Order: sequence, then C-alpha cells, then structure tokens
Amino acid sequence: MNIILVSSHLAKTRSISLSGWQMAGLLLLLSGLMLGAALTLQYALVRFAPEGLSDEIRALLSEVQNDEQQKQQFYLHSSLDAMAVRVGQMQAQVQRLDALGARLAKLTGMKPEEFQFSQPPARGGPLVVFPEQKMSENGLTQQLDRLGRVVNDRSDKLLALETMLLQNQLSRKLLPSIPPVHSGFYSSNFGWRIDPFTGVNAMHEGVDFVADVGTPIYASAGGVVAYASMHPQYGNMVEIDHGNDIVTRYGHASKLFVKVGQVVRRGEKIAEVGSTGRSTGNHLHFEVRYKGSAQNPVRFLEKAAS
Repeated sequence: MNIILVSSHLAKTRSISLSGWQMAGLLLLLSGLMLGAALTLQYALVRFAPEGLSDEIRALLSEVQNDEQQKQQFYLHSSLDAMAVRVGQMQAQVQRLDALGARLAKLTGMKPEEFQFSQPPARGGPLVVFPEQKMSENGLTQQLDRLGRVVNDRSDKLLALETMLLQNQLSRKLLPSIPPVHSGFYSSNFGWRIDPFTGVNAMHEGVDFVADVGTPIYASAGGVVAYASMHPQYGNMVEIDHGNDIVTRYGHASKLFVKVGQVVRRGEKIAEVGSTGRSTGNHLHFEVRYKGSAQNPVRFLEKAAS
C-alpha cells in the first residue's frame, strides 16, 4: 500500500509504502487507541457523573416529572369541579323534588309524619359484602349523567301529577260541596211530596233548611252570580253558575249581599235566611242543577263529606 504525502512545506511529494503486515499493525494500533479512548470515557462517566452531570440530569428529570404531575392535577381538579357542579345541580333538583313531594302529600291528604321528605327514610337489613369494584372517572361521569336524567324524568312526572291534583282540587271547589247554612235541619227533602199550598203530589227540586231569620247563607261552591233579585216563586233568590253546566240556587232569602256578575268564593256569605216568595215560614230552599235538570243536593254534600 502506497501513501502519498503532499504539503506546502515540502518541495516534493513523498510516498510511503506499507506492506500487509504494516497495515495490519497500523489498524491494530488504531483499534487499541479507540478502545482505550472508550474505556477512558466510560471510566470518566462512572467516576465523575454522580458528582458532576447527575445533578443537571436529575434537575431535568424532576422538571419533566413536575410538569407531568401538574398536568395530571389540573385534569383531576377540572374533572372534580365538573362533577361538583353536577352534584350541586342534582342536590338542588332533589330539594325541589322534596318540596314537590310535600305539596303532593298535602294535596292527597297524607299525614305529614307518614312522608317526611326533609329526612332520609329509615333503612336496615343484613350486611352482604361483595368484592370491591373500583369505578373509573368515565364510569362515574356516566352514572351521574344517568342519574341526572332519571331525576329530571321524575321531576317532570311529579309536576304533571301535581297539575292533575290541583285541577281535581279546583274542580271539587267548583262543585257544591259545603252546606249553605251552618245551622238548621232538613224540613223537606228532594223528590216527590205533598205541596203545602195545593195539597197535591208535586216534585220538590231541592232541599229546605229550617233556620232563623237572618241566619247567614253561604255559597256552596265558587262561581259567578248569574241571578240576584226577587223571583215570584223563590222570593229573594241568588243563582250561582259554577261552570261545567252546574248551577246552585238559594231561595226565600230576607237579604241579598251579592249582585249579578260578582265572583264569589266557596263559603262566602251571599244572603240571609228569610221567608220571601212561595214560602210558609223561615227557611232556605237550596237547589243544584246540572244542564238545567234538578239534582239531589244531598248527594253532593255527602260526596264532599266522604
């Protein structure tokens, strides 16, 4: 092998001839030098790295680790905040359901001690333990979403039930459900009887309450006054329209305290007992009519009492 040396300091080029053994020796020398350099570098890293480079490496690793922990803490806090908001919303919904349940219990006539919505229900039973199953964050979020939908559904259904109960209660208030006088007794019932003036068999389309003159007469249900004046048969009479084709009449009064078009509440005083019109003495003639046909008022009063 010939090696040609060229340099600006040499006047002429020089060539060196190397035999095969010389080349092998040179390669062996270079390999030894490289191996020695590698061993020296390895020794330096092992000998001096714990005291020199390890602090920088540890600082870098610690910074990376801290960044990762901060990211995990941020995600965790964000998830907890979102769940806390959902729990707060559900707690507010549960409070509304408690109030709604209390109103429904009152509307249905339940005793307050039977359903105490402000307190958790009594529970008990034997202890049966199952292997613990850990729930993931996604699983917990899905459970909260499902529970939220159930609460909303129950709230809508209970509100619909409350609306129906209120409508029924309002309908009952528009039915003649309370006695028109608080004192007195029946002197003549609904149905066929001997007419006190003619002595013939005639239909009595109401009930008569015997009471003293001036005894208050109350509206048996809420409604609008349709008639309040003197009538040739009923005397001083008040007629109240309760809607749904239901009308009540209060006859033979001595005084009237309402006028046509006036809205009256159930139990409101509308007149006083007297003996005007076709009457043989102080009493109240009370009628209930449905679609113009006379009905037995006692049925409504007994139904309300039951």
